[in-house]
Amino acid sequence: MPAHQRIVFLRNVVDDPKIEIGEYTYYDDPGGALLFASRNVLHHYDFLGDRLRIGRFCAIATGARFVMNGANHAMTGFSTFPFNIFGSGWEEGFEMETILSGLKGDTVVGNDVWIGSDALILPGVTIGDGAIVAANSVVSRDVAPYAVVAGNPASKRRRRFDDATIERLLAVGWWNWPVERISRNLAAIRGADIDALEQAT
Repeated sequence: MPAHQRIVFLRNVVDDPKIEIGEYTYYDDPGGALLFASRNVLHHYDFLGDRLRIGRFCAIATGARFVMNGANHAMTGFSTFPFNIFGSGWEEGFEMETILSGLKGDTVVGNDVWIGSDALILPGVTIGDGAIVAANSVVSRDVAPYAVVAGNPASKRRRRFDDATIERLLAVGWWNWPVERISRNLAAIRGADIDALEQAT
């Protein structure tokens, strides 16, 4: 954004094939927003095959980080020290399965998610549509759609809306609309009248 160069639409600047980012999702960082893939997605190695998938219209604040499966150490034996990565014969006898057995899968962030400053998202977590992750939280388990989580480990503090409204919001899925329809209906999207949002055309 020319007026705010600390903000980038991540889809336009991240070219790592292991990272999928939806349109209009942005990252805000005065110290190098363009470096998101290398500074904010940690331990993301090709040979493990895990993916980071982030939906559309997400807001990611400065310092939010995603720890991928490559951060895990083997935990099937007595020591977790990664002898094999140092070579010099220490790699002999290492069995890759000791790492693979601990993989948590892909990390998935839904649509319209707000992730606060310095939040840490751990491997294999799914964050549902419309959720909010408070600043400095450590997300170690899945977050339900439209939940607000905070703390270390992050726990649900409240829901943004009642169950019926959340179900209707997920059915509407405004983030999947064509941008022209979104632009015509910003008042309904920004508002709190679910009937109006459902009737938006």
